[in-house]
Amino acid sequence: MTLYIVGAGGFGRETYDAVLAARADGEPGEPAEPVVFCDHARAGEKVRGLPVVHPDEADDDFVVAIADPGVRARLTAELEERGLSPRTVVHPRAVVGPETTIGAGSVILALAHVSSSCELGRHVQVNYNATVGHDARLADFATVFPGANIAGAVHLGGGCTIGSNACVLQGLAVGERAFVGAGAVVTRDVPAATVVVGVPARPHRGG
Repeated sequence: MTLYIVGAGGFGRETYDAVLAARADGEPGEPAEPVVFCDHARAGEKVRGLPVVHPDEADDDFVVAIADPGVRARLTAELEERGLSPRTVVHPRAVVGPETTIGAGSVILALAHVSSSCELGRHVQVNYNATVGHDARLADFATVFPGANIAGAVHLGGGCTIGSNACVLQGLAVGERAFVGAGAVVTRDVPAATVVVGVPARPHRGG
């Protein structure tokens, strides 16, 4: 069996780090399954000593390691339509609390803390040093950037992004495809497809 990491950029390499760490924590003597990167732009190259192929060449388990939720959803749909199975990757130094479920294709990196009784949908990403509080619900393709803090009972809608070091306060909701800017503090619900920035977070009017 081969694991295809779709995306050979920074997050793809970080996902590979998590795969290597999980392998090192495995049972002695376990065979190391092959890992291959997939990337439209870099097919034919090598990254971290691994071959890079076009996504059309993937034929086994996959994880889409691309931060953009829309791109992630599109590539996931293409691969699943071909019958490939998504793989969940959790770094062994991430903390996942009791009664928490993590959907297929999700990636949880080192030092992330996902608390008790959370529900993470399919193809969710929780980056380094991010925290997700008790009873939070993260819908499919939600993305939590490094250092962000999702308080308890928060609901993140599908395809939304929480920027680095941002904070979403207890019990709030961030709508589908919304974007919370880096360092923002969300003190009220964020509507779908809205960009918010600042402390407290307010809709970004553009420049």
